Amino acid sequence: MNMKNEDIIQSINEHIHDYEIFSDRIVSYITRDPILKNNVHSHKKRTKDIEHLNEKITRKNDRLRELGHLEINKDNVMDLITDIVGIRILHLHQGQFDAIHKRLMKYVDDGELALYETPKAYTWDPEYASFFRDEGITTEQKESFYTSVHYVFKANTTSKITCEVQVRTLFEEVWGEIDHAVNYPKESESIFIKEQLKVFARIVGAGTRMSHSIFKIHEN
Repeated sequence: MNMKNEDIIQSINEHIHDYEIFSDRIVSYITRDPILKNNVHSHKKRTKDIEHLNEKITRKNDRLRELGHLEINKDNVMDLITDIVGIRILHLHQGQFDAIHKRLMKYVDDGELALYETPKAYTWDPEYASFFRDEGITTEQKESFYTSVHYVFKANTTSKITCEVQVRTLFEEVWGEIDHAVNYPKESESIFIKEQLKVFARIVGAGTRMSHSIFKIHEN
């Protein structure tokens, strides 16, 4: 690790307890709020470790340098890296997403949380893209067919303490774990793996639709 990155990481470490306290607060909403409890299957929380943080700073600075933008430094790192702590919310079927999203947004409306940026849904499926846009969520398609909804929350409107929250189905989580295993921290150069992951994403999409259909029939 170079000295510059050490200074940046030290700056983060000085506030790591604030990140942990904030993310624990969001976890308490997930585990205690009755609406979230009824719609969330499970959740995961993690704090980015030093090695991965160092790699991310290096990668991001390389990209910013190519674009001629200001690089990450100890003074702006909390603005430019927003996933130092992260929570993943998993739900069984797509029909539960509306309740989860609306509940998270109610915490924003009530001032319990603040949005760092507009929520974004990564999806390759045009029908789901339309669904997310109707929820007021911007959409983007990744070449890899990665699928998830991302939120970045702040402790309050003036705080620099952020927490990334990802919401996805259990089917999408399986795809994400496999993609992460073969593409992180270094992206696979295998065209065959990339194409197979796209095929698998379509299978996952079919599973997500099927689970949604099963629960609609069950509820009716």
